[in-house]
Amino acid sequence: MTTHSKCYHRRLKRANAGSSSNLLASDLAVENFCRTCRRNRRGAAAVEFAIVAPVFFLLVFGMVEYGRMIMVQQVITNAAREGARVGVLDGSQLSDVQTAVNNYLIASKIPTNVSNEITVTPNPPSGQTTGNPVTVTVSIPFKNVSWLPTPLYLGSTTLSATAVMRREGVQ
Repeated sequence: MTTHSKCYHRRLKRANAGSSSNLLASDLAVENFCRTCRRNRRGAAAVEFAIVAPVFFLLVFGMVEYGRMIMVQQVITNAAREGARVGVLDGSQLSDVQTAVNNYLIASKIPTNVSNEITVTPNPPSGQTTGNPVTVTVSIPFKNVSWLPTPLYLGSTTLSATAVMRREGVQ
């Protein structure tokens, strides 16, 4: 039971038990007591916020970071798929696949820099015989795509996606 509700219940008991002249005097005493209780409670919200805020902000930043990781993982999966679609065509070269992947990443606002790795097997993809697989793997360090200045939870993680498609060709 909170201090405020204790004061209220005391006032009700006195109001039901006493006469009208005693009621006024007891009401003043109870009101003074309640005012003292409220005065002693000042600053409690600030202390509670100081205790809860760090945990709250860690949870919020964690949600932002994991949400971004899932979004970037989906984008690089689609980029690898686009690269594989180019790689299975007749006459495709490694540069064609890398251009297709980088164009998809740029359109998705994912920075394309030297640390991003695009691996195509076999190299060149047109060297594979018809019906055999062409594999495109895209890897990006999470620290390069995080929205936070310093990733708290996933700083050293490398996101990777692989797409495998069968080589097309005229037989």
